[in-house]
Amino acid sequence: MQNKLENIEEVVTESSIWESFLDFLNLGFQFGSDKNPIDITVGLVLLVLIIYVVTTVVLNFVRRLYTKHLPLADRAKFNTVFSFARWLVYLVVMLIVFDSVGINVTAIFAASAALLIGIGLALQTLFQDIISGVFILIDQSLHVGDIIEIEDKVGRVEEIKLRTTRAVTIDNKVLVIPNHLYLTNSLYNWTQNGVSTRESVSVGVAYGSDVQLVKKLLMEAANSHSEVLDTAETTVLFTDFGDSSLNFKVVFTIKDSFKAQFPKSDIRFEIDRLFRENNISIPFPQRDIHIIEKKSK
Repeated sequence: MQNKLENIEEVVTESSIWESFLDFLNLGFQFGSDKNPIDITVGLVLLVLIIYVVTTVVLNFVRRLYTKHLPLADRAKFNTVFSFARWLVYLVVMLIVFDSVGINVTAIFAASAALLIGIGLALQTLFQDIISGVFILIDQSLHVGDIIEIEDKVGRVEEIKLRTTRAVTIDNKVLVIPNHLYLTNSLYNWTQNGVSTRESVSVGVAYGSDVQLVKKLLMEAANSHSEVLDTAETTVLFTDFGDSSLNFKVVFTIKDSFKAQFPKSDIRFEIDRLFRENNISIPFPQRDIHIIEKKSK
């Protein structure tokens, strides 16, 4: 008899604990309109946390499984896009959870419509940057190591993130470029077809100069530089008869377009030296001024 009483007391105690636990889970508050009330309880919060943890574990497993055999560069691109897609998955999962526990999802959006509109307007540029970053990573129009020119700024790409791209200029300054600029501005990729590029140096000589000698000296100045590749491709163009000079352009291929200003400067120094040695003058603009005096009556 005593054992039966003890068993009954244990059952009552366990039932009381369970009821207390259920009461604890039902603790919370309510907001929204009377027609569409939204209940936020401890149980719902715990459920959301559990779903969040499970979703995170599953997403990380999928990410590791997919990137296991990818090259390092492609893996970095996938991780960047995946970090954006992950938040969309979280949002969809949370909406499904809310709907399954009886919360009217439409009521949530209706209750927070004004707030969502304000946040959307404030984060408009941010969303543009993120979407542009996804486009860049998917269509592979830009890679780490590329030399780009945008808004008259030139830099070597060091890192591509979801919102911004980090590039370093020739004078070691860091450019942090919002990704939406790639959609709204013209982007020049200097190294899309390789690191070597065709560059040129222009110069004018005085009228009466031996143009064949000028061509020879320009070819010699360009091909003597160690950064110039494929000297057979070096070309001299007679571009125009200017107001004060005969205008020429020497076109050549260099190894590294990012540092193009340095070999071009060296070639200009060499052109000046060769012209001085061969009595080829570089003219400056000249104007004749005629003064007409009026005779007084």
